Amino acid sequence: MPRLEPSAPALRVRPVPATRPLRWLAQGWADLVHCPLPGLLHGAAAALFGALLLWLARDRFWALAGSFSGFLLVAPVVATGLYAVSRALEQGQQPTLRTALAAWRPQDRRLVVFGLLLALAGTGWVLTSASLITRFAPAPVNSPADFLQVVVLAEQSLLFEVWLMLGSALAAPMFISSVVALPLLLDRPHSVLQAVTTSANAALASPPAMALWATLILVLTLIGMATFMVGLVVVVPWLAHASWHAYRDLVPAEEGAA
Repeated sequence: MPRLEPSAPALRVRPVPATRPLRWLAQGWADLVHCPLPGLLHGAAAALFGALLLWLARDRFWALAGSFSGFLLVAPVVATGLYAVSRALEQGQQPTLRTALAAWRPQDRRLVVFGLLLALAGTGWVLTSASLITRFAPAPVNSPADFLQVVVLAEQSLLFEVWLMLGSALAAPMFISSVVALPLLLDRPHSVLQAVTTSANAALASPPAMALWATLILVLTLIGMATFMVGLVVVVPWLAHASWHAYRDLVPAEEGAA
């Protein structure tokens, strides 16, 4: 593995039009169709994990809401192998499941470090969300109906607004710092700090496109969850492949790169 340069500056980024995320989705769908097995297996694993969360917290919706929000934060790490599949397709190769699994090579600790950072952020939000709702909700919240009545529709409480603001305060910087970081770490021998800084610069260079991209990710993920997790089988790999193309679009190839 090439030597890392932790002190090197962020990479050059390229601004894109506001509607460019729609092209990323189209390209991601084409990748999924060309090589469906790795993606569908990743999606099935995500759907099973979501179903497990739903079962474990079926009567504790205060925990379920935070858990699914945390899942959104760490989901890009799960999809790392699918970035490798998209890269192989881009190079004219025929990737397999082994291509996806090989992305988690033991000697590359950067992916592990970044994954742990996202996992810590997700865990922090789960605990914060659960503590906020259980401490300040005027009645127990054990079901979606309870959450809607006691938290969302409460007339003399700002609990829902505070919950949303706290979630946004965590999700926004995490999205900005990770939007291209994982594909970059997979593709190039740069440090985690460089990847995060480059990702932030890419997001700040194209605010309208990033707003649309974040909205598409949220909407498609919610649709996947609303189908009792079954939709995640397709949504997770679709978004993963699209994220690779977002990275390729936002971060130009370095001079002299193959």
